[in-house]
Amino acid sequence: MTKEGTAISTKQKVLLIGLAVLLVMLYVVVVAVGVGGGRGQGDPAKPGSLVELLGKIGGKKSAVDPATVTATCDKTGAAYTFTSSCTLTVADPGGMKMLILRSSQEFTVSAPAPGGADLRIEDTIETSPGPDAVVKVAVDSETKVELGCPGPIGSTCAVTVATE
Repeated sequence: MTKEGTAISTKQKVLLIGLAVLLVMLYVVVVAVGVGGGRGQGDPAKPGSLVELLGKIGGKKSAVDPATVTATCDKTGAAYTFTSSCTLTVADPGGMKMLILRSSQEFTVSAPAPGGADLRIEDTIETSPGPDAVVKVAVDSETKVELGCPGPIGSTCAVTVATE
């Protein structure tokens, strides 16, 4: 009995014990995956085990299907080839998806921000640090993405729409 004369029911005792067990289990999981260790020492190339775990739980990645992309430039095999510029048109993906573009050489990209924002994002995509230049563009509706081929006049670029 408590000081006021009311007793804690069996149902309340079970609920309190269950809550205590849940908190202990949560603590053990956090300690086991190392959350909070090495603050400020993150490396985007090596996400923590908790991030990897959440990524596995989250399911497959949402990449734009290359078959839904059309272009103003020629398509040679899986690559779109162009000398100065090319406009890719991504059909409405039905939700937020990532348009993944790869090339063995530097290229420029200009795309609208998702969500109907009145903003265009522009960048030069370089091959460093890996062998390919890779960019991921978020699209949530029909989108026109402008590609450019920097370098000497007449240079040819080849960009592939990838799924990973």
